[in-house]
Amino acid sequence: MWSGRRLSSCGVRFLETLGSGCPSAVAEPPRVTSRSGDSGNQPTRNLQIKPRKFTEHRTMWCRSYSMPVSCLTRMKAYRSPWRSLCSTSQTTVDSKEVKTFLALAHKWWDEQGIFAPLHSMNDLRVPFIRDNLLKTSASHHPGKPLSGMKILDVGCGGGLLTEPLGRLGASVTGIDPVAENIKIARHHKSFDPVLDARIEYKVCSLEETVKETAQVFDAVVASEVVEHVIDLELFIQCCYQVLKPGGSLFITTINKTQLSYALGIVFSEQIMGLVPKGTHTWEKFVSPEKLESILEPNGLSVHTVAGMLYNPFSGYWHWSDNTSLNYAAHAVKSSAQEHPGPAVSALQGDAETLHANASNSPRVHEELKKVGQ
Repeated sequence: MWSGRRLSSCGVRFLETLGSGCPSAVAEPPRVTSRSGDSGNQPTRNLQIKPRKFTEHRTMWCRSYSMPVSCLTRMKAYRSPWRSLCSTSQTTVDSKEVKTFLALAHKWWDEQGIFAPLHSMNDLRVPFIRDNLLKTSASHHPGKPLSGMKILDVGCGGGLLTEPLGRLGASVTGIDPVAENIKIARHHKSFDPVLDARIEYKVCSLEETVKETAQVFDAVVASEVVEHVIDLELFIQCCYQVLKPGGSLFITTINKTQLSYALGIVFSEQIMGLVPKGTHTWEKFVSPEKLESILEPNGLSVHTVAGMLYNPFSGYWHWSDNTSLNYAAHAVKSSAQEHPGPAVSALQGDAETLHANASNSPRVHEELKKVGQ
């Protein structure tokens, strides 16, 4: 989204103007808070990184028998997570995006070029992935904390994030639909024999790799990718399929706000030319709420959402409570292979309670006996 080039005085004045008119863009002290991934509860929506409150049931009275019945307050329909493999006749790849990144493929490892923000983003996203994965691991090897873990890096580009994850000991598979990107990534990792053994690159889309890697990976990473796909829900469903039960999905992306349009599109692309025009499409940006509304029904429970801010003057990223521009999310796949949706489970529990109460009520017992006859 941002380039590491020096901004002109015009750019500085533009940022100052935006800053004065958009107080939400001012970063608060960095604070990252995780919340429990209890899939049986309904989270309230909140952009701030604070523990979310849960409400599940309330009581209503059944007039016919005058006894309490637990009634779900969640009104939206629940879809069970996909258990059939994604169809390869569908695609998440946008051919226009492929052309854009094909033209930029030779610039991936230029740390002062247009991908400079992605290089510096590793200071945040690598520890974010590492630390959350270690929470799920009982033991780890010093110096190689991710040893024994299999990670899929979707939309890996030239391998900017793939290589650091490999250095932490993980076996990483990087996939990208742009063949030139994979060519660059393979060439770069070949200089390090250790990485050469731990990292595998493939030219393919996510949906193309689902059949051969169903429930294989401990983690899927989609960093700065979801804002470039054409079918986000299909993309999430494929992520669910390739993850092991209990596996983690990590996403970093751009929020869909007026501020992200002003800075990410107008300022960066159209005014300053820091990013090639057409690199981003604001309509594809996704808010944390929208992302969670897709993840949760597809079997992925959101544990953490953290704001990320990039300083174009220093070239560094830092964590923030503010998610109006960039943010990182961590979601976990249910560890149960087959389980009823939360609405189904709750209704089953209500039915059991109703039956138990009925057996202790003579009047209800008589009515149920008549129905049985």
